[in-house]
Amino acid sequence: MAKSRDTKPHIGIFGRRNNGKSSLINALTGQEIAIVSEVAGTTTDPVKKSIEIGGIGPVVVIDTAGIDDTGELGLKRIGKTNEVMKIIDMAILVIAHNEFGDPEKKLIHDFKAGDLPFLIIHNKSDEETITPALSSVIREKYDVPVIGFNALNPDNKEDLINLIRETIPETAFTKQTLVGDLISYGDVVLLITPIDIEAPEGRMILPQVQVIRDVLDHDGIAVVCKEREVDSFLRKMNPKPVLVVTDSQVFPKADAAIPKDIPLTSFSIVLARQKGDFASYMKGTPHLSELRDGDRLLILESCTHHVSCDDIGRVKIPRWLNNFSGKKLEYDVVSGLSSIQRPITDYAMVIQCGGCMITRRQLHNRLKPAIDAGIPVTNYGMAIAYIHGIYNRAIAPFTGNKGDRVDYL
Repeated sequence: MAKSRDTKPHIGIFGRRNNGKSSLINALTGQEIAIVSEVAGTTTDPVKKSIEIGGIGPVVVIDTAGIDDTGELGLKRIGKTNEVMKIIDMAILVIAHNEFGDPEKKLIHDFKAGDLPFLIIHNKSDEETITPALSSVIREKYDVPVIGFNALNPDNKEDLINLIRETIPETAFTKQTLVGDLISYGDVVLLITPIDIEAPEGRMILPQVQVIRDVLDHDGIAVVCKEREVDSFLRKMNPKPVLVVTDSQVFPKADAAIPKDIPLTSFSIVLARQKGDFASYMKGTPHLSELRDGDRLLILESCTHHVSCDDIGRVKIPRWLNNFSGKKLEYDVVSGLSSIQRPITDYAMVIQCGGCMITRRQLHNRLKPAIDAGIPVTNYGMAIAYIHGIYNRAIAPFTGNKGDRVDYL
């Protein structure tokens, strides 16, 4: 499966072969999206489709292969189905003909282990309705909603959609502000955006666009300039900005140029606060001072992109860290949501990008193995600020601390 890099909420459809998962997708979308067949095992790989659900907005629905697939290829398909759980915000388990056994119990165990909200649909109700006994067992044992449904003639489609609305966590579709809680009506926010070899031709990168939109949504004024124009602009600007957000790569230049009475942070740190595990980042970042020779660090990029000769994650951060620590360090870089090949315990630290291209749950699931193993985690922007001795200032807008410069070298 091509790993998802979509910030919309994700809903996974699970169940045995030929239980009507693909028909359910088609019923929800109102389109023939998924191939439907009487032959068990028609869906071999996860299939994604974006739809709109009233009260939630756009979501990505993922149709998965049957959990009772067989043979060597079947086991691989089941493996892909299990991988889907790491990137979704809620699950729908589809049963039929009152079959509820080990495959379903295993799925529910995995849902609960991953703290994944779910509901159960008894499909093909035109052929056989769910028995009161099974419905009672499901509700009492698993404390989960169950609804009868006929995907080919979905008379109660609205009931199902209402149940989805009630089940999916609100955090999946309501986003915390980036900087809106730091500004008031008419306040100016200065954004420092270098135009260098990594800047995409003719456009701005997503975090920059997201912050601009967030400022406008909260009735502020967004002003954008390159790092070379900051000094000139500040001399002319009145009133002065209430906040400056910079690209992390020019943190030292921004720190030198922006007066100390003006709060300064970075796009990556703003994202870390919005969707990352900010408390764990705060706890983990100081461990950059404790690295030793031979330590291996894991750098997580949440998107795939053209790698330049001065790439931030693959080139600049390792170079800065080597100079900062004076140690011989080793690095692994994993992009997108690809599997991490080494055991997580092989790593002394994990450094996660801002995560602008993935959902909050996907980012948290990405970090969970490291956090559970007690491995320190940090974020691109927070690591860069720490390395350059401006960490306290960079996080001060979100912690309420004074934010004085601290030299860690």
